[in-house]
Amino acid sequence: MANSIINTNSDFLFIYEAIQCNPNGDPDQENKPRMDNDTNTNLVTDVRVKRYIRDYLKSTGQQIFVDLEGESKVSPETKLTNVINRLNEEEIKKLLNEFPIDEDKLLKILNDPKNKSLVTALQNNKDKDLNYLLLSQLVKKEFPDVRMFGSAFAIKEFTKAFTGPIQLTWGYSLNKTKLMETASIVTIMNDDSSTFGKDYRIYYSLIAFHGTINKNAAKGTGLSEADRELFRNAIWNSISASPTRSKINQYSKLYVEFVYNEEYGNGQFGDLRNYISVKPQSGLDFESVRKFTDLEFDYSKLIELKNNNYGSDKIIKNVIVKNSPDININL
Repeated sequence: MANSIINTNSDFLFIYEAIQCNPNGDPDQENKPRMDNDTNTNLVTDVRVKRYIRDYLKSTGQQIFVDLEGESKVSPETKLTNVINRLNEEEIKKLLNEFPIDEDKLLKILNDPKNKSLVTALQNNKDKDLNYLLLSQLVKKEFPDVRMFGSAFAIKEFTKAFTGPIQLTWGYSLNKTKLMETASIVTIMNDDSSTFGKDYRIYYSLIAFHGTINKNAAKGTGLSEADRELFRNAIWNSISASPTRSKINQYSKLYVEFVYNEEYGNGQFGDLRNYISVKPQSGLDFESVRKFTDLEFDYSKLIELKNNNYGSDKIIKNVIVKNSPDININL
């Protein structure tokens, strides 16, 4: 069922390309693209990808916890407080409708004259089990990003960490890349004055990530099968849905998810990036690569891995694939 908590683990591979842009600026290096200078490979943090996904979910009408309140950055405590205060009595009942809670007891607490809001009601209430239940259900039911990636909360009478069932590694480029030889100058407005900064970009980067979706952690956040499908669509669509000046010209290339049979945990085959490789097309070197077709992309080992381990009596139960038109992969 779509709304049931997931009961299988999976590992996934995600690859996107970045063309003449800055996939992930490093604030410690003048916001230059993050690089592993020993290998000349481009790096992108998991936090950057999660931000893409959160922004995409928000654009489709989802309520996101790690987000602004209005136009302002706020702490998790302020964000949660504001969300709680926007609830009405019927919404609170709805959050608790699947639990054996004494509604009269709850309403008595909420209607106490000294409790000006649900927040103060929870702070004044000594029934910590009820507080935790209400707030946990609120967090899990209202915010898909918490159900996916987890979060930590520390407000009065509610200190809790949710471990996210969906996790990604840092990404790295499969090809060697380098900064563009020229860095344009951009004007940055700051109140009534302006300053100048450099706009650093890379020529071409084919960036790969390994990730996991864990059924045990899903029990803590309530990640459902519908959420897992929402994540698959979001990670695929979010990369090109952020056409800011520094991020435009990024496109998803390949998403492969191995869903395991029920008795198998994550990491059955290690990092799935180990089963793919790229090299420059004949006559080119890595420094000359400017587009995807300049690379020879080899995923034969990934196909072999799937073919050897797929079936009801083996490790892999199902394979989810999303690919760009210029990648012809038979999984």
